[in-house]
Amino acid sequence: MGVEIGSDRKIVRHRAHRAPAAAAPGGRRVVVVGGGIAGLSAATGLAERGAEVQLIEREPHLGGRVGGWTERLADGEEVAMSRGFHAFFRQYYNLRRLFQRTDPGLERLVALDDYPLLDPQGRVDSFRGLPRTPPWNAVAFALQSPTFRLRDLVRLNPRAAAPLGDVGVPKVYERLDHVDAESFLHSINFPPAARHLAFEVFSRSFFAPPSQMSAAELATMFHIYFLGSSEGLLFDVPDAGFDRSLWTPLQKYLTARGTDFRTGTTVQRIDLVDAERPFRVHDDAGRTDEADGVVLATDVTGLRSIVEASPTLHAPQWTDAVRSLRTAPPFFVQRLWLDTPVAAERPAFLGTAGRPPLDNISVLDRYDRDAQDWAARHGGSVVELHAYAVAADADQRTHTDRLRRALLHRLHEIYPETGRAGVVAESFLWRQDCPLFGLGDFARRPSVATPHPGLVLAGDGIRIDLPVALMERAATTGWYAANRLLARWGLPGHDLFSVPTAGRSAVLRRLTARVEEGAA
Repeated sequence: MGVEIGSDRKIVRHRAHRAPAAAAPGGRRVVVVGGGIAGLSAATGLAERGAEVQLIEREPHLGGRVGGWTERLADGEEVAMSRGFHAFFRQYYNLRRLFQRTDPGLERLVALDDYPLLDPQGRVDSFRGLPRTPPWNAVAFALQSPTFRLRDLVRLNPRAAAPLGDVGVPKVYERLDHVDAESFLHSINFPPAARHLAFEVFSRSFFAPPSQMSAAELATMFHIYFLGSSEGLLFDVPDAGFDRSLWTPLQKYLTARGTDFRTGTTVQRIDLVDAERPFRVHDDAGRTDEADGVVLATDVTGLRSIVEASPTLHAPQWTDAVRSLRTAPPFFVQRLWLDTPVAAERPAFLGTAGRPPLDNISVLDRYDRDAQDWAARHGGSVVELHAYAVAADADQRTHTDRLRRALLHRLHEIYPETGRAGVVAESFLWRQDCPLFGLGDFARRPSVATPHPGLVLAGDGIRIDLPVALMERAATTGWYAANRLLARWGLPGHDLFSVPTAGRSAVLRRLTARVEEGAA
């Protein structure tokens, strides 16, 4: 598409397979299992090249972990609900290209002007007004930060921090995947007062405590968002519920291109049949779909379940790799409809540290039209509270009640005016379906390609050797899965984009090499 991808002059284009001039589209039937970002990206890539796509999604709505739906409050009023706040960073090139299919100018995304982080002592770090280009963004941040000082940069252990100066994939995983994020930060002498930055911005984004998260993932995140990109650390958010802003328009776009959607349906198993139509996909409604290709774009539990129930797919090592995938600890989302406005100076999003169980606060009526409409009718606010990596408890009801009270207490503590507000309505949910990026997982994680030609995987838990993470990894693996099938059938693929695939600065790369040579 002839649209601007991003502002960074060092964006890397990864060119897709180019089909011969005589290649003709159409005639191939593909089943995409999973209607999240990965599955929708794959479906788009395939449908645009003439494939007949059947998309099957377990939930009644699209979007996966970025799905949105409508709930009815106790008074009968319908409101938008989701699994919680998501930040759409400017570095998410492949995800943003998906959105541009129905919103070329990305007008349904709203820019937030800051991403403040509150530490236990009440100090606030801000990303507003920072230069975008490394290393000046890091220097400027250190100069203005109340928790990370310029002198802290001087005290960093250059030998331990060397991998941050030249992050490449899979190189950084070979160096750091055996080290946990917490130990890595300690080894580089990252100042204790500022560690909430790394934990909250990066580690907690993976819904896992730093002691369980790979330091390689942390280093890759630093590269994507800070040291390797000039797009900055600010981000956009949808201007209304995810379904309204993102997925309903995309569903219409794909339906017009022949894609059929079957929601509220679970795929149970896949059979390998013959060379003519290699796959039979069986769902829980008793239907069977024959297909030339299959994209498995489910969560970890769904992927393991389907593969385990499909003996004809089993293959040495690959089946074990799928079985080895793990999920992160559960997280909790609490959304409150208050009868009093949150103070005008409160940001749309606030990350918190050292105030368990709260991880962040979102004030939805700062940017979301659905929340704004409700707030205008009721003279109040819509607030969302997140708790990540929550410890499990056998007594779920008591655990939930205790967590709800604790989160509300933290909200009142940080935004005292909410203590005087009445709760008109409340909705909450538990989920545990995010992949865990634990120590040593990268080498054994399954990749997009599988031992079975025509069967590909996609999702943010699937390995791809590019510097991408979270929603962007889901989108990138989805596009790449489509490209694998299209190349197999002699059809043109779709170019992918990423931040630089090595350290951005030649000087830092040379320094990194020298430090590592000295350590050898």
